[in-house]
Amino acid sequence: MTKPAEPLLSPRVLALTGMILLVALTRLLPHPPNFTPVESMALFAGACFLDRRVALLVPLVAMLLSDLALGMLHGGLYFEHLASVSSLAVYACVALGSIVGFMMRGKVSGARVLASSLMAAVIFFLVTNFAVWLTATALPGHSACATGLLPCYVAAIPFFKWTLLGTLFYSMVLFGGYALMQRRWPVLELRQEPA
Repeated sequence: MTKPAEPLLSPRVLALTGMILLVALTRLLPHPPNFTPVESMALFAGACFLDRRVALLVPLVAMLLSDLALGMLHGGLYFEHLASVSSLAVYACVALGSIVGFMMRGKVSGARVLASSLMAAVIFFLVTNFAVWLTATALPGHSACATGLLPCYVAAIPFFKWTLLGTLFYSMVLFGGYALMQRRWPVLELRQEPA
């Protein structure tokens, strides 16, 4: 017997979706390279939405909306980037982040959020830099990715620090903020176990 689906317009689903959309829009603000909510919003969605399809879809749509906004701000070059293998790898990492979030369903804790954030950041680093290496062409003064996979990963280490810090920060904001909201508004509490 299947559990009844949570209505898409329930206060809980609307609050979760709103939070994810808001943090996705922080990508429009000035920030260090890779200090973004990309993996955090996926983890949060995977852990909190009852419907796994919604947990996968909401962060992907939020990502797309923020990418379209960035494209409007930065013009044609950004739109060209959206059609690249590297961009597709980022979207794949968002989906993988939601799947990692599934492991926290019904049992979110500080330690689990920390471990999942670390895992998601490492997955993001490995997958996106593999995609960069796969499509690399030598650039003057930056040929690391064209010379091999290991040099590509080594060249990306400074960015990993920001990916990790951004994932940890936005995970704290999302999971911590939602926990505070649930205390204030009990209607946001989970009424059944996730599937």
